[in-house]
Amino acid sequence: MPETDVVVIGAGQAGLSSAYHLRSSGLDFVVLDANPAPGGAWQHRWPTLRMATVHGIFDLPGMRFTPPSPDEPAADAVPAYFTAFEKDFGIDVRRPVAVTAVRNARDGRLLVESDNGTWTTRALINAAGTWTRPFVPYYPGRETFRGRQLHTAHYRGPAEFAGKRVVVVGGGTSAVQLLVEIADVAATTTWVTRRPPVFRDGPFTPDYGREVVAKVEARVRAGLPPGSIASATELSWTPQLREARERGLLLRRPMFDRIISDGVRWRDGSAQDVDVILWCTGFRPALDHLAPLRLRGPRGGIVVDGTRVVADPRIHLVGYGPSASTVGANRAGRAAVRELRALLAAPSRLDGRGDGGTRERSADIGAFAA
Repeated sequence: MPETDVVVIGAGQAGLSSAYHLRSSGLDFVVLDANPAPGGAWQHRWPTLRMATVHGIFDLPGMRFTPPSPDEPAADAVPAYFTAFEKDFGIDVRRPVAVTAVRNARDGRLLVESDNGTWTTRALINAAGTWTRPFVPYYPGRETFRGRQLHTAHYRGPAEFAGKRVVVVGGGTSAVQLLVEIADVAATTTWVTRRPPVFRDGPFTPDYGREVVAKVEARVRAGLPPGSIASATELSWTPQLREARERGLLLRRPMFDRIISDGVRWRDGSAQDVDVILWCTGFRPALDHLAPLRLRGPRGGIVVDGTRVVADPRIHLVGYGPSASTVGANRAGRAAVRELRALLAAPSRLDGRGDGGTRERSADIGAFAA
């Protein structure tokens, strides 16, 4: 059974940033990635997502991301960048390796079980992201709907909605981007959200970024499941959205109360015939493989300080909660490695009660994934 100091789960922005800093830490490590190729979740983005409509890509440490053509698909541009990063820095990513469970071993180490072997490790950086955990809320009658339901994760472009009556659910950037795309070919589109959307006229400043991160961080430190960075961010008035407003596409309706066989119904009794419900309702952190460690607290979340799991300082969650933005993941990867280096230099602190070293706050956001 292979032994190492640190196992990194995931090779997206968070995992690669962590691996970069581990290279110079003096610690042995291995990176396990469930994807078939470099690129993290970006390789699965819908083909019509172009670089012009991505919020921005923050550089991985040590390598500048040269902006490609605005018309280049994000699913091509970002994986190419990640591929070059892995090659240039000699980061050996084992793939495809899907981690199925992480357990405590009898000697104080961790067992990382996968579909391609088991590793034993002194510490763990979980950077598995959220893409594999699309979230669809339950509404009464969902199982009776005779039309089609799909999530953002399964969207492959507007052509499949041609001539359809489509309801787009969600108040984030992905929801409005897909709404605008689909409106060009659909028979009708209806936009529904739980809360009235908030649009932002001003620039995205570092101060505003800190405000967004603080909201997410407060939930994590309180032991609640983290809200996403995207959910805490207001919508920006891009030229695309200003044009959509002029076309009358951004007329939001409140969330329906029930799904019926041929559509949706609101609390006031009004109904609408629908062929497709597109759930742009976000993702949840991929943490199921950590369930054997029983890290969740009574409020449903995992309490972390920075990236360190308070209940077990051997484990760091990078790209979780306040470090879920691309720049946040970079800084969090550096901080996690610094803490683990200090922790692993003092074996007596591997009992889950140490303070895990110094903490660096991921306080700024420079870019978000669309």
